[in-house]
Amino acid sequence: MRILRQALSGYVICVVVLLLGATSLLAKTKNGYLRLRVTPKQAYVYIDDVPLGWGSGLFWATPGEHTLAVYNYGYKAYSTKFTAVSGKASSLSVALEAIPGTVSGPWGMIQLKGPSEAAVLLNGKTPAFFVGHVDEFNFNGLGLHQELLVPPGNHELNVFNYNGGQVFSGQVSVGENQRLTVGLKTGEKKTTDWPRGKTLSSLPRFKAGIASATVAVAKPTSQLTSSASQIDCGGTAQIKWSTSEAARVEIGGVGEVAASGEQAVQPKQTTSYKLTAAGPGGVVNSEVTVNVNANIQGSLSVTPAEIRYHKVGDKVDQQGSATISWSAPGADTASLDPFGSVSPSGSRTIEGTPQKTSPGPIDETLNYTFRSSNACGASDTRTATLHLVGSIESGRREAEAEVLQVKLPGESVYFPTNLPTKAKPEGGLVSSQAQRLQDLVANFKQYLQFSPDAHLMLEGHADRRGSVAYNMALSERRAERVRNFLVEQGINAANLETKGFGKSQNLDSATVKQLAQQIPDLTDQDRKKVYRQLATFVLANNRRVDIVLNTTGKKSLEYYPYTAADLKELLAEPHRAKAAPKETKAEAKK
Repeated sequence: MRILRQALSGYVICVVVLLLGATSLLAKTKNGYLRLRVTPKQAYVYIDDVPLGWGSGLFWATPGEHTLAVYNYGYKAYSTKFTAVSGKASSLSVALEAIPGTVSGPWGMIQLKGPSEAAVLLNGKTPAFFVGHVDEFNFNGLGLHQELLVPPGNHELNVFNYNGGQVFSGQVSVGENQRLTVGLKTGEKKTTDWPRGKTLSSLPRFKAGIASATVAVAKPTSQLTSSASQIDCGGTAQIKWSTSEAARVEIGGVGEVAASGEQAVQPKQTTSYKLTAAGPGGVVNSEVTVNVNANIQGSLSVTPAEIRYHKVGDKVDQQGSATISWSAPGADTASLDPFGSVSPSGSRTIEGTPQKTSPGPIDETLNYTFRSSNACGASDTRTATLHLVGSIESGRREAEAEVLQVKLPGESVYFPTNLPTKAKPEGGLVSSQAQRLQDLVANFKQYLQFSPDAHLMLEGHADRRGSVAYNMALSERRAERVRNFLVEQGINAANLETKGFGKSQNLDSATVKQLAQQIPDLTDQDRKKVYRQLATFVLANNRRVDIVLNTTGKKSLEYYPYTAADLKELLAEPHRAKAAPKETKAEAKK
């Protein structure tokens, strides 16, 4: 690349020949050009990142698209695309916008000796670090000031000629209220006192006059924070930063970022994020640390810890279930044997299915293993067990159980009037009814071998005579009398329940007649006898205890023992506290 300079119509003409080796006048005439006017007049012009000098002028470029940039410290940079057309010209005026406010000291001063058109950059080599050109910083005396004021400390000084060639690059150190003079061609550096610096407090970033210019460079600032100082592995923290007077901002582990902003981070280990804000005024750093808890505190539980299983033939009549729950905060992946991959937290229902398939008792322990890990390199293993108990019965026993279900719960049990009494709760169970309970006991004991949790509900009743409260207590004593008899015969009390209904569910005459027709061993003569004494038998039918088998919901047959040897004893009417009302003739005829 080569740049030719000459005076034309009051402008400085900069001819950019972008085609290598294009030196002939014929080649130049094929270029397009841009007539550019800039404000302030000291502003520096770049085309395609090549420095071309300061001020307004005529700029030649090869045909095609190019990038124009205009810089002046203390002003917002300007950039645009333009297209150069062979043999044609275009015009553009650029007025940079000043950055408001002033800059505070302390300062040191840099004075430069070298090519006046050369661009001066501090602490970087891209145009964003531009602070001026050498002609603005090469004289100080006779009341005139052409000076570059910088924060005291070390700086990287880069000077580029107007054609892009580097004139100087190196580290310089500037003390507070001191002047550093740098010979750009020789590299010579000289430091002297600068008393005027003590008189300066705050200055505008850029000030220029006749044969004078002062550029006061601001020192960058930076701040970096995190929404969380500690996270679990896989967690997220939000880092937030802000800077000022920075041309380039970088965060270690993130890369180059905007001057201010925020970003979510997910470090896999404890990480320190370092922000570096570099500007013409120097380089500053901020740092924040996000600690990562990589450990996994896994958990695994099975509730309940033991369940039952029972199978008879091909029918499973009892199969308990349990809930297995697991959790592994901070884990990315997890597996639960024997089920395979699972989410790091969850639960599922386990049906108790034994490995054993042949008849016999079951006593097995089912094992579960929960493994979890995360991207931070941590892992955890937890185990839990489920105890499965019960039995598998052959098909023959299933058939036996079905036969017993047909027999159970048998027939209801009946009591004489007003028995048992409160004074003698153990009485009232006549011989024929005790035999009915004996049959029930034999069948129910066998049934419990197939269904150990089965139980009988004993429901007591009383006839309509007497008060509600009296009959409720009487019906409860009858149910309790049957319960005690069954316990005496070897039935576990846990398999029995009692309840009294008093006279709230009395059978009427029509129902008693219908039941008499259903009893298989009654002769026609017996049935006529029942009809003749229907009022008496309606009362007798309601002095009973019904029995319900819980596994089937089946209720005992309400067959009154009309042909029992102790029928007179059941129908006897001992003295009652209050005589029962007589049945009407109309009721007797039913």
